[in-house]
Amino acid sequence: MRAAPFLLCLLLAACGSGRQVATVAPLRPELGEPLSCVPYARARSGILLAGDAWQWWDAAAGRYERGSTPRPGSVLVLARTPRNPSGHVAVVSRVVGGREVLVDHANWASGAARGRIATDQRVVDVSARGDWSLVRVFYPRIGDLGATAYPALGFVHPASRLAAR
Repeated sequence: MRAAPFLLCLLLAACGSGRQVATVAPLRPELGEPLSCVPYARARSGILLAGDAWQWWDAAAGRYERGSTPRPGSVLVLARTPRNPSGHVAVVSRVVGGREVLVDHANWASGAARGRIATDQRVVDVSARGDWSLVRVFYPRIGDLGATAYPALGFVHPASRLAAR
């Protein structure tokens, strides 16, 4: 009973932090978990590309519109790096501002959250020119943007160029 006021204070302090709290729920096989980012982005966006995530940018040329401006439903393509050798793709769920979007993606987290789907996760453009060529991504383990800035290739938009002709 004496611990109740202390626990209540801890809970209230956590509520006011402004950070997203990362919790790991049980695997959801009905959603296909565990899952990598590519099949999730393909299913969620309707963009029918294959290959590793970093290959989507070149694969979209001539098939889908590409650009450096985010739109809801577009796929953000991260380049491959030594730390992220397959690259990463994430679907823009909402444009928050000129340099911030929310994305839905799979398999971004590590540990127990690996292979999970995460929705409405922050991505912030940290490029010097504001052109979305370098981004920081929300990292569930710390409940905030990760410290690493990832090179981004751009956004692949779901409207097919072939369908527009």
